[in-house]
Amino acid sequence: MKRAAILWRVASVLVAGSFIAAWQLVADLRLVSPVFLPGPDRAWAALVRGFSSGDLAGKLIGTLEHMAYGWFAASIAGIGLGALIGSSKMMRAYVAPSLEFLRPLPVSAIIPVAIAMLGLTQGMALFVIAFGAIWPIMLATIHGFAAVEPRLYEVARSLQMSRAAIIAKIALPSALPDILAGMRLSLTVALILSVVCEILAGLDGLGHWVLLSARAFRSADLFAGVILLGATGYLTSIAVSLVEQRLLAWQAAAR
Repeated sequence: MKRAAILWRVASVLVAGSFIAAWQLVADLRLVSPVFLPGPDRAWAALVRGFSSGDLAGKLIGTLEHMAYGWFAASIAGIGLGALIGSSKMMRAYVAPSLEFLRPLPVSAIIPVAIAMLGLTQGMALFVIAFGAIWPIMLATIHGFAAVEPRLYEVARSLQMSRAAIIAKIALPSALPDILAGMRLSLTVALILSVVCEILAGLDGLGHWVLLSARAFRSADLFAGVILLGATGYLTSIAVSLVEQRLLAWQAAAR
């Protein structure tokens, strides 16, 4: 099992290295104009220069703040609403039509409404990010709570446990795998929407950096920002996965 995992990791590194080598070859042969496609060497140099003498670190912090605030707001609201809806058949029956109306709405259709109501502000970005990121968490929480074994509820009622105790001691631990999976998915959504809001509203962040670089034809800076965004998404996903493994260690022990 460990050998297979090592082979998969080696293969993934080789694929990434082959992609970078092909990118460098295309750039060196000038199959695409250097104005539009810099080589990975130029992109890396721009990335180092942005951190050492530019304001790329500040842009990264801005994007991380937008992503984190929106994700935390979506997590709190999504878990709370999902727990209420998922633990009650009556709530699911009454609220399901409204959820099915709001869920398919693309966030791009909500952005003009948010701008009209809140302006090009941090509050607008927080609202848009939270609105887009809440759905994976809330739907996963609803599914997790609704899938709890009914006999566990019967045992809890026979023990005269309160509703809050049932949710905290039975439903929440049972639904935790679904909740964490939804939170991991919503983190990616939060990053994407952070960049979109920074581009549209001119907020300080990597999205604004990428936009200004594209307008000025600074392709190396543009690709440096894109690489940094990809690395941010990858590392944050790994961090959430590690937390998920830590919180769900009891499942592995039970197996």
